[in-house]
Order: sequence, then C-alpha cells, then structure tokens
Amino acid sequence: MNTPGPTSGLLHHVELWVPDLDRAVRSFGWLLETLGYERFQDWEAGRSWKLGPTYVVVERSPALTGDRHDRRAPGLNHLAFHVGDPAEVERLAADGTAHGWRLMFPDRHPFAGGDAHYAAYLENEDAFEVELVAANFDAGR
Repeated sequence: MNTPGPTSGLLHHVELWVPDLDRAVRSFGWLLETLGYERFQDWEAGRSWKLGPTYVVVERSPALTGDRHDRRAPGLNHLAFHVGDPAEVERLAADGTAHGWRLMFPDRHPFAGGDAHYAAYLENEDAFEVELVAANFDAGR
C-alpha cells in the first residue's frame, strides 16, 4: 500500500549557509524550536530542524565565499513564518533579543508591512531576516 507523500509544491527544505554556526544555532535554533520545529539532523558543519515534511538547515559550508549575508543582494531576502496571534508575535520579538535577534523597523512595528499585516521583522547578528506574521489578526478591529 502506498502512503501518499507531501503535497506537490510544498517546500521540502531551506538551506542557509552561515558564517558562524554557533551564532546561527543560537538564533535560528531558538526560533525554530519555539515555533514547533524539532531538531532533525546534527553534523560538524550544520544543524537542521523539521516541522512536518519541511526542514530548515543552517550550515557553515567549506564552499562559503563570503562572511556576511546581504539580504538586499540577489538571493534570499527573508523567511516568513506564521505565528498564532499578535500577542505571540510580541512575545517572540521581545524574547528574541536574548537569542541574537533585534527588531527591525521599530518606528513602524507591528505594521511595517502595512496596516492589515501584523508582523515583527527580526534580524540576527549575521543579517538574516525573519518575519513573524500573526495568523489570527483582524485588521477591521
């Protein structure tokens, strides 16, 4: 009997090459585990965390050509994650400072993405950006 696999088109994994594995594990590990991901793989140059069929990898590759991520250059700009509600967005944004994240666009928080979009934009020490989007937000309130 064949068990159906994941939905076609669903993201399989994302691999982020990082300049410092310890910093990446501190920031991404905390965030991903807080969001419900479980530690999946662990090797000398990398780690991964999995939620459902999707996993996220941070790796200090020997083929890395630079020492800093630039989200404004061609390539990955940021990762966006669903979060339960505005209170959870605020809690994660506040707690993130102890794990290497800082709030971006504080003057426009939590509506830096527009009035109908409640989110926190965080950047870690290596300039990787994540967006934490409140899934349960009614802009009409």
